[in-house]
Amino acid sequence: MSAESPGPRGRFTDWRLRFRAWRRSRPFWAGLLTLLGGLPIAYFPYANLKLGHLTLTMATTAGAGSLIIGVLLVTLGLTMWFQSVVRVFAGIAAILLALISIPVSNLGGFFMGFLLSLVGGALSISWAPYDPDGLDRSDGPGRPDDRDAVAEDDAPRTPGTDPVTVPGAREGDTPGAPATAPEPTGGKPSAA
Repeated sequence: MSAESPGPRGRFTDWRLRFRAWRRSRPFWAGLLTLLGGLPIAYFPYANLKLGHLTLTMATTAGAGSLIIGVLLVTLGLTMWFQSVVRVFAGIAAILLALISIPVSNLGGFFMGFLLSLVGGALSISWAPYDPDGLDRSDGPGRPDDRDAVAEDDAPRTPGTDPVTVPGAREGDTPGAPATAPEPTGGKPSAA
């Protein structure tokens, strides 16, 4: 083996790191749970269970509906993986199909497919792209536009110079002055 070729361990590590990067760039677990949720919903209406010499057939009149719901859930799971831009739509559609599968498909694949699809849809709606820096990029209230700029309010202050808000103080009162009692007109200044 030459020094230039990575061994089997190096290839596996390379593959694992590439898969991790791919997985973090999309709602992977949401797609996987939705895909797995569609399988029991589509499978159980066509399954034959054997208990000894007894065969149980669970075919229902809604077998076609179960197959359609199952195939759509598998498709939505794949859509979450390969078209993560439409993840909110896919998540809402997965939740609605999971709810519809309860009356149509043997209680949603005996609640296994229902629960997997419901959780997968919820994860898809709430997924956000991975931020490797861990920085919050939201421009919420009170956030400066430039992280490196120091606002005037952030300048160090000496004790005793901070303006104090006094309960009952009104506009025009000087900071630190004792509050005056409210006027008998309900707190509004009189027109005198």
